[in-house]
Amino acid sequence: MSHSSVASGSLPTIPPLLALAIRPLPLLPLQFALGGFLSRILRRNPGLLDRLGPHRRARFGIKPVDLPFAFIVEAAPPLLSVVRELPQNLEAYVSASLANLLALVEGRVDGDALMFSRQLGIEGDMEAVLSLRNAIDDARLDLAAELASLFGPLGEPVRRSFEAARDRLTGPPQEQR
Repeated sequence: MSHSSVASGSLPTIPPLLALAIRPLPLLPLQFALGGFLSRILRRNPGLLDRLGPHRRARFGIKPVDLPFAFIVEAAPPLLSVVRELPQNLEAYVSASLANLLALVEGRVDGDALMFSRQLGIEGDMEAVLSLRNAIDDARLDLAAELASLFGPLGEPVRRSFEAARDRLTGPPQEQR
């Protein structure tokens, strides 16, 4: 898989003052919105979680290091929870900046390069994480298109806005996916 050259440089992080400002916000609205977004992605990509194979029951902790909350992702049944702190009983933990996590989901950065440059942390069941990575890579997700699909007739301006913001953070899109 070819990756954008952005993997060689650091992506921006959420400013600490902004992270501090959003810390007191309630997590339930975010969980509701992201859970719905995940459900929509799974409806549009029905085989996405099949690629997890024997790790389909694994629970993954995803920690954006620059945000005051984290995510628990479960495949069976599909569930996304937003939490202040990740519990100790998860099969695998992944941590990186929000920009790096989003770039990983879209295949814009090389996960191995991020790991070796210590911009991506992985703990726990490495086979489960690799299965998750392969499932996401195979889906070739376009988060801008997925987000735009939620907005009906306003979808195109939303897509363009998200793409512009994303490209400023992660660099231009790859020529080949």
